[in-house]
Order: sequence, then structure tokens, then C-alpha cells
Amino acid sequence: MKDLFNTILWDCDGGAIEKESFRRIDAEVDPVVRAHFSEPEWHVARRLVHTCADFTILDFLEFSGDPVGAALAALRRGARIYSDSNMIKSGLSVPKLKRFFPGYERESILCPVADTETGTYARERGITRALAAVELHASELDGAVFLCGNAPLALAGVVRLAVERGIAPALIIGMPVGFVNVVESKKLLDSVRIPYVRISGRRGGSPLAVAALHGMMECGLE
Repeated sequence: MKDLFNTILWDCDGGAIEKESFRRIDAEVDPVVRAHFSEPEWHVARRLVHTCADFTILDFLEFSGDPVGAALAALRRGARIYSDSNMIKSGLSVPKLKRFFPGYERESILCPVADTETGTYARERGITRALAAVELHASELDGAVFLCGNAPLALAGVVRLAVERGIAPALIIGMPVGFVNVVESKKLLDSVRIPYVRISGRRGGSPLAVAALHGMMECGLE
């Protein structure tokens, strides 16, 4: 037991631990896999690996249409941020957002899934709250930064709005997790010309969606 205590890096603050984590990720990643990503993309990819401690997620990570550049441009103009879960809303760093646009506040992040109006709309139509929230707030999604880490029907819904009504978010982070509608909703992103980053397959989650946007923001703060 004493030997195990001796392996702990006790004299490190949070920043030093994060820096060492990134150093280890860079050292351990397969160079062939690393070569698949541009420098901005790798910055985001490394942040995702840091979040889940799983290098295999890189095999499922896809970027399309320069999502990093799209994110930075959108945030600098104070674009609406939409999240499909309150976990994303709580997890996003408002201080980092403010460095792009001072007007950002926690309340600026739109997450209407728990609203009374959303619940009523969902019950009347026999659909999920996640889909109802997207449909009710369609007009606010054009030019928005759209994060999905929980509900695949939120992702499918915004793609349908893009196809049927021409509503185009500035960026889509498509990382819902689960077993029903998950793979299919991510595949729908192939039908639109909107910058996106997605984790194909069943994996995903709100922490990864948050990490993706944080990684993108860090590209613009260096």
C-alpha cells in the first residue's frame, strides 16, 4: 500500500495535472490515427480522449465542414447556444464563452426540454420532450451552436428542420448516446451541409458534447 501512495503525483494543481494528461495522450496515441486529424481537430479530439480516457473513441470521431472555425465565428458574434440537456447547460464554461462574447451568461444557453410548454406540446403530439423542444424553438436554431449529447430525436429533429425548412445552425455537435435512434440520427447529418462533429455509433453523452465545444473554444484562446 505504501508503494502505491508513492506513485501518486501529490504536488500538482489542476492545471499541471491536465497538462500532464495531455502529454500522456500525445505520447500514447497511435501516430496513424493522429494523422487523420488536422491540428484544430486534434485539439478537440484530445479533449474528448481526456474526458473518457478511451483512445478507441477516435475511430468514431468525424469532423465535417470546418466545425472548429464555424464554432469560433459563431461564438464571436454571440450566436445562440442550444443544448438538448441541462447537463450540457450546466457543464459549459461561461467564463470561456465570455472571452468570445461578453454578453454570454448561463441563462443565454437555451435548454427548453424541461419547460412546461415543451411538456404540453410533447403530450399533445405523442412525441418526446427533446423533439418537442426543437420544434418549438425552430426559429432560434438558425445560425445557432447546437449541442446534442443525450437525445437522438433532438439531433434528428434539427436535421429535419434543415432539410424541410432550410433552418441551418452554424454548427452541430452530434453526440447522443444510447440504443434507439442514436446511430440513425447521427447518420442523418450526411444529408445536410452544416459543419458538424459527431461520434458515430452508439457512444456519446453530454460530457463529451461539452468537451467538444470546450476544445473548440481553446483553439481560439491560444
